[in-house]
Amino acid sequence: MAYSCSLFHSSLASKSNFPLLHHRNHPKFNRPAPIVISCSSSSTFDPSSTTSSSNNSTPSPQKNRRLADENIRDEARRHRSTAKNTLSAKYVPFNAGPDCTESYSLDEIVYRSRSGGLLDVQHDMEALKKFDGAYWRELFDSRVGKTTWPYGSGVWSKKEWVLPEIDPDDIVSAFEGNSNLFWAERFGKQFLGMNDLWVKHCGISHTGSFKDLGMTVLVSQVNRLRKLKRPVVGVGCASTGDTSAALSAYCAAAGIPSIVFLPANKISIAQLVQPIANGAFVLSIDTDFDGCMKLIREVTAELPIYLANSLNSLRLEGQKTAAIEILQQFDWEVPDWVIVPGGNLGNIYAFYKGFKMCQELGLVDRIPRLVCAQAANANPLYLYFKSEWNEFKAVKANTTFASAIQIGDPVSIDRAVYALKNSNGIVEEATEEELMDAMAQADSTGMFICPHTGVALTALMKLRKSGVIGAGDRTVVVSTAHGLKFTQSKADFGSVMDVLMKYLGDKAPKH
Repeated sequence: MAYSCSLFHSSLASKSNFPLLHHRNHPKFNRPAPIVISCSSSSTFDPSSTTSSSNNSTPSPQKNRRLADENIRDEARRHRSTAKNTLSAKYVPFNAGPDCTESYSLDEIVYRSRSGGLLDVQHDMEALKKFDGAYWRELFDSRVGKTTWPYGSGVWSKKEWVLPEIDPDDIVSAFEGNSNLFWAERFGKQFLGMNDLWVKHCGISHTGSFKDLGMTVLVSQVNRLRKLKRPVVGVGCASTGDTSAALSAYCAAAGIPSIVFLPANKISIAQLVQPIANGAFVLSIDTDFDGCMKLIREVTAELPIYLANSLNSLRLEGQKTAAIEILQQFDWEVPDWVIVPGGNLGNIYAFYKGFKMCQELGLVDRIPRLVCAQAANANPLYLYFKSEWNEFKAVKANTTFASAIQIGDPVSIDRAVYALKNSNGIVEEATEEELMDAMAQADSTGMFICPHTGVALTALMKLRKSGVIGAGDRTVVVSTAHGLKFTQSKADFGSVMDVLMKYLGDKAPKH
């Protein structure tokens, strides 16, 4: 298949001689990378040097300020434990049985198993289980709201469960995560008869979407690989908008070249501006996301460019922390339902993985039921679910306002099915009219949501109407991006007028 493409921004070409992409050294990133568990003045936890969990407690934070000539990285380095790290993680084939011996170091550049299947990051659960659930809850809670490196991040505050072996000096973070869990009081009461409805605003983040949670992990590992002299000269992705924004921002922060393939005329201007502003090498390709994904996989197979799409399981390690964060925000009480928009389908598995780790390590005693919500114009998972998982068929994704999930051949289909089957989950869909109506209704109650959240809210409305979700069920809708990134979709006059006429009732003017 022939593609045409446009170059939106060529600053990387001039700076890095793309596609050779010269390695750019910077004194900030030329430190060695010892493998340790990091500790600091605000959390001196060291799981590697303790063998009993019953008497562990997190000391009170020290009140002294850091030295005048040191930054937060320097301060963290000064307080770091020298004890040997005993926590670890590795790549294994996804859903591999206990007899599988295939595994890879996280320092290897590998995206697929030998059989061509997906990979997963597997943690040493026995080492983590040396510490009881109460200990992990206390540790994670002690780091919230701090500026201590790197624990000010909602992702890296769970570092031991994400990348336990990475040195804090290699971490690239914008203190992402810790996003608002919004009590949707008016929306729940007015439109659903619910009083315990919550919206997890993952879009209130550095680049305006949940993709920051995964990208901080992936780019941090790339930063480490480059220091280890691995053959990585840049990082590339195919994107429907949000992935490219996150990748370009984190790469820019680390001084790493980024390369982005975008489907032409299928993303918002706000999404296009972000990677260009951060200096990414942006190619607009005359195809859809699935075509861009095929191209980037071919390119990364031939050039020393690290693949950043969710085929890479590192990103899911960051995204799973949003699930842990929800439990924290409910004081470790488990909601009944969590509804997640689905496109490439990595995120629904990430949420499952986060909840499941909390259950297995004793922080909670159950997991919520998961719902994956798809746009009807790009709904392969929904069709698979309706067939009772009999046969999966990729679809040709049609245009949808929910452009970030306009994907017909999702990479993480197997991950999503696994998560849904193991959480007694459900898949729902939303038509364009339904998702736009849901957006307008939500906005009329004080929110300002993206179209993908409109898809998730539509799924909630349908499940509430059918009685599957009860009036008293504690339900969390995951909002994946900020509404300001999709302002062009807000101009649907008909949907807005319908909601306004219904709201005004008899007070509306008659024509």
